[in-house]
Amino acid sequence: MKKIILMLIVSLFLVSGCGKYSESDVVKDLEKKISKASAYQLDGSLEIVNNDEVYNYDVKVSYKKDNYYKVSLTNTANDHTQVILKNDDGVYVLTPSLNKSFKFQSDWPYSNSQIYLLSALVNDIQNDKERTFEETKNGYQFTTTVNYPNNRNLVSQTIEMNKNLKIKTVKVYNSDHVICMTMNFKNIDYSPTFKKDYFDLDATMDTYSESVEQTQETSSLDDSIYPLVIPTGTKLTSEEKIQKDVGERIIMTFDGDKPFLLVEETANVEEEFTIIPTYGEPYRLMDTLGVMTDNSLSWVSNGIEYYLVSDVLSQDELIEVAQSINVLPTMK
Repeated sequence: MKKIILMLIVSLFLVSGCGKYSESDVVKDLEKKISKASAYQLDGSLEIVNNDEVYNYDVKVSYKKDNYYKVSLTNTANDHTQVILKNDDGVYVLTPSLNKSFKFQSDWPYSNSQIYLLSALVNDIQNDKERTFEETKNGYQFTTTVNYPNNRNLVSQTIEMNKNLKIKTVKVYNSDHVICMTMNFKNIDYSPTFKKDYFDLDATMDTYSESVEQTQETSSLDDSIYPLVIPTGTKLTSEEKIQKDVGERIIMTFDGDKPFLLVEETANVEEEFTIIPTYGEPYRLMDTLGVMTDNSLSWVSNGIEYYLVSDVLSQDELIEVAQSINVLPTMK
Protein backbone atom coordinates (compact mmCIF):
# COMPACT_ATOMS: atom_id res chain seq x y z
CA MET A 1 0.00 0.00 0.00
CA LYS A 2 2.81 2.41 0.91
CA LYS A 3 4.48 1.67 -2.42
CA ILE A 4 1.26 2.49 -4.32
CA ILE A 5 0.80 5.80 -2.44
CA LEU A 6 4.41 6.75 -3.12
CA MET A 7 3.99 6.07 -6.84
CA LEU A 8 0.82 8.22 -6.93
CA ILE A 9 2.65 11.12 -5.26
CA VAL A 10 5.53 10.86 -7.71
CA SER A 11 3.09 10.77 -10.65
CA LEU A 12 1.24 13.85 -9.41
CA PHE A 13 4.54 15.67 -8.98
CA LEU A 14 5.61 14.85 -12.52
CA VAL A 15 2.30 15.98 -14.02
CA SER A 16 2.04 19.22 -12.05
CA GLY A 17 5.72 20.17 -11.85
CA CYS A 18 7.13 19.24 -15.24
CA GLY A 19 4.31 20.00 -17.64
CA LYS A 20 4.26 23.78 -17.10
CA TYR A 21 6.47 25.99 -19.29
CA SER A 22 6.85 29.01 -17.03
CA GLU A 23 7.71 32.64 -17.71
CA SER A 24 11.23 32.14 -16.36
CA ASP A 25 11.67 29.15 -18.67
CA VAL A 26 10.67 31.26 -21.68
CA VAL A 27 13.05 34.08 -20.72
CA LYS A 28 15.92 31.67 -20.07
CA ASP A 29 15.45 29.71 -23.31
CA LEU A 30 14.94 32.84 -25.41
CA GLU A 31 18.10 34.43 -24.04
CA LYS A 32 20.04 31.20 -24.62
CA LYS A 33 18.75 30.90 -28.18
CA ILE A 34 19.79 34.41 -29.16
CA SER A 35 22.97 34.84 -27.11
CA LYS A 36 24.41 31.56 -28.41
CA ALA A 37 23.81 32.53 -32.03
CA SER A 38 27.13 33.37 -33.66
CA ALA A 39 25.19 35.14 -36.41
CA TYR A 40 21.71 35.78 -37.65
CA GLN A 41 19.94 37.46 -40.53
CA LEU A 42 16.34 38.60 -40.59
CA ASP A 43 13.95 40.60 -42.69
CA GLY A 44 10.64 42.20 -41.96
CA SER A 45 8.52 45.31 -42.23
CA LEU A 46 8.43 48.37 -40.00
CA GLU A 47 5.55 50.82 -39.73
CA ILE A 48 6.03 54.18 -38.00
CA VAL A 49 3.06 56.44 -37.20
CA ASN A 50 3.60 60.15 -36.59
CA ASN A 51 0.36 62.04 -36.04
CA ASP A 52 -1.57 61.42 -39.28
CA GLU A 53 1.47 60.31 -41.27
CA VAL A 54 2.37 56.63 -41.73
CA TYR A 55 5.83 55.55 -42.91
CA ASN A 56 6.59 51.99 -44.02
CA TYR A 57 10.03 50.40 -44.31
CA ASP A 58 11.41 47.12 -45.56
CA VAL A 59 14.00 46.07 -42.99
CA LYS A 60 16.94 43.71 -43.30
CA VAL A 61 19.21 42.99 -40.32
CA SER A 62 22.49 41.08 -40.33
CA TYR A 63 24.46 40.27 -37.18
CA LYS A 64 27.78 38.53 -36.57
CA LYS A 65 29.38 37.93 -33.19
CA ASP A 66 32.01 40.41 -31.98
CA ASN A 67 29.52 43.24 -32.52
CA TYR A 68 29.08 43.42 -36.26
CA TYR A 69 25.72 44.79 -37.39
CA LYS A 70 24.21 45.87 -40.69
CA VAL A 71 20.67 47.25 -40.83
CA SER A 72 19.15 48.43 -44.09
CA LEU A 73 15.94 50.49 -44.05
CA THR A 74 14.13 51.09 -47.32
CA ASN A 75 11.21 53.52 -47.41
CA THR A 76 8.57 51.72 -49.46
CA ALA A 77 7.01 54.99 -50.66
CA ASN A 78 10.10 56.28 -52.47
CA ASP A 79 12.60 53.36 -52.35
CA HIS A 80 15.03 55.55 -50.38
CA THR A 81 17.52 53.23 -48.65
CA GLN A 82 19.81 53.98 -45.74
CA VAL A 83 22.11 51.60 -43.88
CA ILE A 84 23.32 51.51 -40.28
CA LEU A 85 26.65 49.68 -40.14
CA LYS A 86 28.71 48.75 -37.08
CA ASN A 87 32.16 47.22 -37.42
CA ASP A 88 35.57 47.50 -35.76
CA ASP A 89 36.03 51.06 -37.02
CA GLY A 90 32.84 52.55 -35.62
CA VAL A 91 29.18 53.15 -36.39
CA TYR A 92 28.07 54.55 -39.75
CA VAL A 93 24.84 55.77 -41.31
CA LEU A 94 25.19 55.38 -45.06
CA THR A 95 23.06 57.21 -47.61
CA PRO A 96 23.98 55.53 -50.92
CA SER A 97 21.80 57.86 -53.03
CA LEU A 98 24.04 60.79 -51.97
CA ASN A 99 27.27 58.75 -51.92
CA LYS A 100 27.99 59.81 -48.33
CA SER A 101 28.08 58.45 -44.81
CA PHE A 102 28.12 59.84 -41.28
CA LYS A 103 30.58 58.23 -38.88
CA PHE A 104 29.75 58.06 -35.16
CA GLN A 105 31.82 57.26 -32.11
CA SER A 106 28.80 55.65 -30.52
CA ASP A 107 27.83 52.66 -28.42
CA TRP A 108 24.90 51.96 -30.75
CA PRO A 109 22.98 49.66 -30.56
CA TYR A 110 23.48 49.17 -26.83
CA SER A 111 22.42 52.61 -25.59
CA ASN A 112 18.66 52.17 -26.00
CA SER A 113 15.82 49.97 -27.21
CA GLN A 114 15.93 48.75 -30.82
CA ILE A 115 12.71 47.40 -32.28
CA TYR A 116 14.41 45.29 -34.99
CA LEU A 117 17.37 43.81 -33.05
CA LEU A 118 16.84 40.50 -31.26
CA SER A 119 19.41 41.05 -28.49
CA ALA A 120 17.92 44.46 -27.68
CA LEU A 121 14.46 42.94 -27.30
CA VAL A 122 15.81 40.24 -24.98
CA ASN A 123 17.56 42.93 -22.92
CA ASP A 124 14.31 44.87 -22.59
CA ILE A 125 12.60 41.73 -21.29
CA GLN A 126 15.38 40.90 -18.84
CA ASN A 127 15.79 44.46 -17.54
CA ASP A 128 12.12 45.06 -16.76
CA LYS A 129 11.37 43.45 -13.41
CA GLU A 130 7.74 44.56 -13.68
CA ARG A 131 7.16 43.07 -17.12
CA THR A 132 3.99 41.09 -17.77
CA PHE A 133 3.84 37.67 -19.40
CA GLU A 134 0.96 35.97 -21.14
CA GLU A 135 0.58 32.60 -22.80
CA THR A 136 -1.46 33.10 -25.96
CA LYS A 137 -3.17 30.74 -28.35
CA ASN A 138 -0.17 30.73 -30.71
CA GLY A 139 2.69 31.34 -28.32
CA TYR A 140 3.76 33.91 -25.72
CA GLN A 141 3.64 37.65 -25.21
CA PHE A 142 5.72 39.99 -23.04
CA THR A 143 4.85 43.58 -22.21
CA THR A 144 7.83 45.68 -21.13
CA THR A 145 8.95 49.26 -20.75
CA VAL A 146 11.23 50.72 -23.44
CA ASN A 147 14.21 53.03 -23.40
CA TYR A 148 14.20 55.59 -26.21
CA PRO A 149 16.12 58.54 -24.67
CA ASN A 150 15.43 60.80 -27.65
CA ASN A 151 11.69 60.11 -27.62
CA ARG A 152 10.34 59.99 -24.09
CA ASN A 153 6.80 59.66 -25.41
CA LEU A 154 7.50 56.00 -26.23
CA VAL A 155 6.92 54.09 -23.01
CA SER A 156 6.09 50.41 -23.58
CA GLN A 157 6.06 47.53 -26.04
CA THR A 158 4.52 44.12 -26.61
CA ILE A 159 6.74 41.33 -27.92
CA GLU A 160 4.88 38.41 -29.48
CA MET A 161 6.50 35.07 -30.28
CA ASN A 162 5.38 31.61 -31.30
CA LYS A 163 5.75 28.35 -29.36
CA ASN A 164 9.25 27.91 -30.80
CA LEU A 165 10.27 31.31 -29.36
CA LYS A 166 10.51 32.91 -32.77
CA ILE A 167 9.71 36.61 -32.37
CA LYS A 168 6.88 37.52 -34.72
CA THR A 169 5.67 41.05 -33.91
CA VAL A 170 6.78 43.98 -31.75
CA LYS A 171 4.53 46.97 -31.09
CA VAL A 172 5.73 50.14 -29.35
CA TYR A 173 3.20 52.39 -27.60
CA ASN A 174 3.16 55.99 -26.42
CA SER A 175 1.92 57.24 -23.06
CA ASP A 176 -1.68 57.17 -24.35
CA HIS A 177 -1.22 53.50 -25.33
CA VAL A 178 -1.39 54.36 -29.02
CA ILE A 179 0.76 52.21 -31.32
CA CYS A 180 3.59 54.32 -32.74
CA MET A 181 5.77 51.57 -34.27
CA THR A 182 5.09 48.03 -35.44
CA MET A 183 7.79 45.60 -36.53
CA ASN A 184 6.70 42.36 -38.22
CA PHE A 185 9.46 39.74 -38.46
CA LYS A 186 9.10 37.62 -41.60
CA ASN A 187 12.17 35.39 -41.67
CA ILE A 188 14.95 34.75 -39.13
CA ASP A 189 17.99 32.70 -40.19
CA TYR A 190 20.33 31.64 -37.38
CA SER A 191 22.94 30.12 -39.68
CA PRO A 192 23.66 32.65 -42.44
CA THR A 193 26.97 32.83 -44.27
CA PHE A 194 28.62 36.19 -44.93
CA LYS A 195 31.40 37.09 -47.33
CA LYS A 196 34.66 38.24 -45.74
CA ASP A 197 33.99 41.90 -46.56
CA TYR A 198 30.25 41.83 -45.80
CA PHE A 199 30.59 44.29 -42.90
CA ASP A 200 33.24 46.42 -44.61
CA LEU A 201 32.26 50.08 -45.15
CA ASP A 202 33.43 50.48 -48.76
CA ALA A 203 32.06 47.10 -49.80
CA THR A 204 28.71 47.93 -48.24
CA MET A 205 28.53 51.28 -50.04
CA ASP A 206 29.48 49.63 -53.34
CA THR A 207 26.78 46.99 -52.90
CA TYR A 208 24.00 49.45 -52.21
CA SER A 209 25.18 52.06 -54.71
CA GLU A 210 24.71 49.50 -57.48
CA SER A 211 21.09 48.88 -56.51
CA VAL A 212 20.04 52.36 -55.34
CA GLU A 213 19.19 55.17 -57.74
CA GLN A 214 21.10 58.33 -56.91
CA THR A 215 19.18 61.43 -55.87
CA GLN A 216 18.44 63.77 -58.75
CA GLU A 217 20.18 67.04 -57.95
CA THR A 218 18.12 70.22 -58.17
CA SER A 219 19.44 73.73 -58.70
CA SER A 220 16.99 75.70 -56.57
CA LEU A 221 14.19 75.68 -54.02
CA ASP A 222 11.03 77.48 -55.01
CA ASP A 223 9.71 77.76 -51.47
CA SER A 224 10.95 77.70 -47.90
CA ILE A 225 9.48 74.98 -45.73
CA TYR A 226 8.38 76.33 -42.38
CA PRO A 227 7.87 74.29 -39.21
CA LEU A 228 4.24 74.04 -38.16
CA VAL A 229 5.30 73.80 -34.50
CA ILE A 230 7.18 76.78 -33.05
CA PRO A 231 7.74 77.20 -29.29
CA THR A 232 5.58 79.81 -27.58
CA GLY A 233 7.24 83.21 -27.51
CA THR A 234 9.39 82.44 -30.55
CA LYS A 235 9.00 83.72 -34.11
CA LEU A 236 10.79 83.90 -37.46
CA THR A 237 12.92 87.06 -37.53
CA SER A 238 15.06 86.60 -40.62
CA GLU A 239 15.32 84.48 -43.74
CA GLU A 240 18.17 84.44 -46.21
CA LYS A 241 18.64 82.52 -49.46
CA ILE A 242 22.23 81.80 -50.51
CA GLN A 243 23.54 80.38 -53.76
CA LYS A 244 25.84 77.37 -53.35
CA ASP A 245 28.27 76.10 -55.95
CA VAL A 246 25.49 73.66 -56.82
CA GLY A 247 21.99 74.48 -55.62
CA GLU A 248 20.68 76.80 -52.93
CA ARG A 249 20.63 77.18 -49.15
CA ILE A 250 17.97 78.89 -47.04
CA ILE A 251 18.85 80.04 -43.52
CA MET A 252 15.95 80.85 -41.18
CA THR A 253 16.51 82.45 -37.77
CA PHE A 254 13.85 82.13 -35.07
CA ASP A 255 14.28 84.44 -32.06
CA GLY A 256 12.42 84.80 -28.78
CA ASP A 257 12.08 82.73 -25.63
CA LYS A 258 13.42 79.60 -27.33
CA PRO A 259 15.52 80.63 -30.34
CA PHE A 260 16.72 78.21 -32.99
CA LEU A 261 18.25 78.14 -36.46
CA LEU A 262 16.85 76.11 -39.37
CA VAL A 263 18.88 75.52 -42.53
CA GLU A 264 17.39 73.95 -45.67
CA GLU A 265 19.42 73.24 -48.77
CA THR A 266 19.34 71.20 -51.93
CA ALA A 267 21.05 67.87 -51.39
CA ASN A 268 24.13 67.21 -53.51
CA VAL A 269 25.46 63.85 -54.64
CA GLU A 270 29.15 63.54 -53.79
CA GLU A 271 31.44 62.67 -56.70
CA GLU A 272 33.54 60.47 -54.41
CA PHE A 273 32.34 58.50 -51.42
CA THR A 274 32.49 60.95 -48.51
CA ILE A 275 32.64 60.11 -44.78
CA ILE A 276 31.52 62.85 -42.39
CA PRO A 277 32.72 62.43 -38.78
CA THR A 278 30.08 63.53 -36.28
CA TYR A 279 29.22 63.53 -32.62
CA GLY A 280 25.84 62.20 -31.63
CA GLU A 281 23.65 59.22 -32.35
CA PRO A 282 21.75 57.85 -35.37
CA TYR A 283 18.14 58.94 -35.08
CA ARG A 284 15.10 57.69 -37.02
CA LEU A 285 12.98 60.70 -37.97
CA MET A 286 9.79 60.08 -39.93
CA ASP A 287 10.91 58.97 -43.41
CA THR A 288 14.66 58.99 -42.87
CA LEU A 289 17.65 58.41 -40.58
CA GLY A 290 19.28 61.52 -39.21
CA VAL A 291 21.94 62.64 -36.76
CA MET A 292 20.97 63.68 -33.22
CA THR A 293 23.35 65.60 -30.92
CA ASP A 294 22.71 67.37 -27.64
CA ASN A 295 21.65 70.57 -29.39
CA SER A 296 21.06 69.75 -33.06
CA LEU A 297 19.24 67.45 -35.47
CA SER A 298 20.13 66.98 -39.13
CA TRP A 299 18.52 64.82 -41.80
CA VAL A 300 17.84 64.43 -45.53
CA SER A 301 14.34 64.05 -46.93
CA ASN A 302 12.99 64.24 -50.49
CA GLY A 303 16.21 65.71 -51.87
CA ILE A 304 16.54 68.40 -49.19
CA GLU A 305 19.09 68.53 -46.38
CA TYR A 306 17.90 69.99 -43.09
CA TYR A 307 19.92 71.24 -40.13
CA LEU A 308 18.14 72.35 -36.94
CA VAL A 309 20.18 73.73 -34.04
CA SER A 310 19.50 75.50 -30.74
CA ASP A 311 21.32 76.16 -27.49
CA VAL A 312 17.98 76.36 -25.69
CA LEU A 313 15.65 73.68 -27.11
CA SER A 314 15.73 70.23 -25.53
CA GLN A 315 16.09 67.16 -27.74
CA ASP A 316 12.36 66.48 -27.40
CA GLU A 317 11.62 70.02 -28.56
CA LEU A 318 14.04 69.72 -31.47
CA ILE A 319 12.26 66.55 -32.55
CA GLU A 320 8.84 68.18 -32.21
CA VAL A 321 9.89 71.08 -34.45
CA ALA A 322 11.56 68.76 -36.97
CA GLN A 323 8.55 66.46 -37.20
CA SER A 324 6.35 69.43 -38.06
CA ILE A 325 8.41 70.19 -41.17
CA ASN A 326 6.41 67.92 -43.43
CA VAL A 327 5.22 70.13 -46.27
CA LEU A 328 6.96 69.32 -49.54
CA PRO A 329 8.24 72.30 -51.52
CA THR A 330 8.12 72.76 -55.26
CA MET A 331 11.61 72.33 -56.66
CA LYS A 332 12.91 73.26 -60.08
